[in-house]
Formats: sequence, structure tokens, C-alpha cells
Amino acid sequence: MKTLRRIIVGLGNPGTAFAHTYHNVGQSALRVITDGMEFKKQKGSFAFAATADTVFVLPLTFMNESGAAVREAMKKFGGRATELTVLHDESDLPVGKYKVSAGRNAAGHKGVQSIMDALRTKDFTRIRIGIRPTEGTGRKKASAFVLKNITPKDRKILHAVFAEIANQLLPYGEPGGGDGA
Repeated sequence: MKTLRRIIVGLGNPGTAFAHTYHNVGQSALRVITDGMEFKKQKGSFAFAATADTVFVLPLTFMNESGAAVREAMKKFGGRATELTVLHDESDLPVGKYKVSAGRNAAGHKGVQSIMDALRTKDFTRIRIGIRPTEGTGRKKASAFVLKNITPKDRKILHAVFAEIANQLLPYGEPGGGDGA
């Protein structure tokens, strides 16, 4: 199979119980970016949608086991780690912020660490989407909010972030351009 230019993965947990939680913003971002594209299941470990030069991957594993699904996707589509972009939640950034980084440690994110372990490299791009609450006093532990449902206010903020990320990843508007979901 022809090597594609890039593979974009949205991390999260499977199932409706987690669908609208802060921990699933990677998957939510990918769904906005792909704007209604149909995903096909692959051997139960991941689902994918593709354009001519990009494959979009949703692991069907739990977050902490994302590496196995990403490794299988890389094998199926012939990608190299340097062609991989991973969208995921970042509890050290406030809602409304995101950072792009490459070649850095997982910083405690178990889904990212799983990918690094499975690929035996950290040489891929990460888009770290902020989920830390901006209201309230004191700094909460990530475990206190990552599995909570996203508030309506934060959902609106996050959709704007997803659209900005879509414009950065897909500058020519393919697919969807980040307006959906």
C-alpha cells in the first residue's frame, strides 16, 4: 500500500459513557475535523477515514492502551512516526488553549506513553488540547475532572479550538474544515 503523507489520531475512551468527557477531547476534535466522514472499523482495534493523503484514526481501545491501535494503523497504512499527529487532552493547559509539540516525553499522559512504548519512539507530533478548568479556586488533580462531562460553556470554547486546529491541519479546507459536530 502507498505510504500516505500523514496519519492523524484522536485519543479517547470507547463507549457512550465517555463520549462527552474532557478525556475524550482528542476524539471530539478529530470528529469535528473530519466533519461527518464515515469511519470504518478495522479488526476491532481502530476505526479510520481517509482522504488522498491523510488517514484519520480513532482507537477503539481504552486511552491507556492506545499504542496497540496506533501501531496497527501505522502498519496498515505504511506510515512513519514522523508522519503521525496525535490529538489528546492536556490537563496542564486551561480550556481554550492548545500546544503543538514533537519529540517530547509523555509528561504523565498514559495514552501518549502507550503510543511511545508501542512505536518505540517519541518522534511524532502531538496537539495537546487544554482541559484544565478556568474557574474555581486551587489546582485540582486531573483525576478530579478528566472523566467529567464537558460543560456547555467549555464545549463552545473547545469547538472554537477544534476549528482552529482543523484550519492548521487542513489549510485548504479538506475534509469539513472543522465546522461540524
